[in-house]
Amino acid sequence: MTRRVLMNGNEAIAEAAIAAGCDAYFGYPITPQAELLEWMARRMPELGRAFVQAESELGAISMALGAAATGARVLVSSSSPGISLMAEGMSYLAGSELPLVLVNVMRGGPGLGSIQPSQSDYFQATKGHGHGDYRVPVLAPSSIAEAIELVPTAFEIAERYRTPVMVLADGIMGQAMEPVEPHFRTLPPCAPDWALTGARGRPPRVVRSLHLRAEDLEAHNRDLQAKFRAIEAAETRWAEEGLTDAEVAIVAYGTAARVARTAMARARQAGMSVGLFRPISLWPFPAAALRDLAPRLRAILVVELSAGQMVEDVRLAVEGRAPVLFHGRTGGMVPTPDEVVEALRRAFLVNQPAGEPSFDPETDPLGLICAMGGRR
Repeated sequence: MTRRVLMNGNEAIAEAAIAAGCDAYFGYPITPQAELLEWMARRMPELGRAFVQAESELGAISMALGAAATGARVLVSSSSPGISLMAEGMSYLAGSELPLVLVNVMRGGPGLGSIQPSQSDYFQATKGHGHGDYRVPVLAPSSIAEAIELVPTAFEIAERYRTPVMVLADGIMGQAMEPVEPHFRTLPPCAPDWALTGARGRPPRVVRSLHLRAEDLEAHNRDLQAKFRAIEAAETRWAEEGLTDAEVAIVAYGTAARVARTAMARARQAGMSVGLFRPISLWPFPAAALRDLAPRLRAILVVELSAGQMVEDVRLAVEGRAPVLFHGRTGGMVPTPDEVVEALRRAFLVNQPAGEPSFDPETDPLGLICAMGGRR
């Protein structure tokens, strides 16, 4: 029998990075990711690896850039306001084509906001984060076990494409404790042929994001865009649950997907055929899969811990093939399964032929559904 261990999400992410061969960690304390930094502060020196608690988030991302330029496998972590301070450094990393993994354990905003969980950094994560024409792969686990799986995947993607990669979690994911099987995946050492390791005996190498001639910068941008297209083609990830017979699909990621899964089970008890479409890579977004699914559906319900951000990518993907509804909570509030079930009830009234009930109220054990006919 496999031994299971109770682990805090932040600590599990940190240990997954260590097992994957993380050489250097840079960070600054901020709730709700502080346990990640604290875990690395103990474990990295034990293993003879580099740990630096920087003087600020600006210092942390700048040190990380320097370490990544030498070919080190680098992890950085923070929470929402701290991630904002790292935006310039992330743009430099993308422009210099340096691999790095950045963990954002999101909290409520805008501004200093709160220390409660949120998903309101979706735009920031998926639309580039910093200045310039660049994209960053974004992976969003919905459980601590999945986070353990996705951290080494993030390092693999970062090194395969020479790009920063973001792991997007939230305060619940970081602070919760779950039993997990401690199978942490190891990666072979990274020895890139572009790294700045000293030029004795070989031609010098250059790592930079500055291109003063417009023609040179345009050529560099063309190369970057080709790389982003390759990432879109090969690194799109999603999961489907209960969609074979579904009339309505919930689209949710991370903690919101866990709430949605409970709501889906309750809705099915009440006679509603509901499924779950869960993006795992937020960029590249699984637009093609969702586009193919949409014509079979009466409606799509997007659930987020925000005022509505991923819902825009869902609508772009669906291209009008199905109505897209939204339910979200902000400021650190988390939708309840009953709230989502009520939103599903409204979704089942969309595109319903007049006089055709979706289900029999006599067989609705939860009393959650009303058989209202007519188009809405």
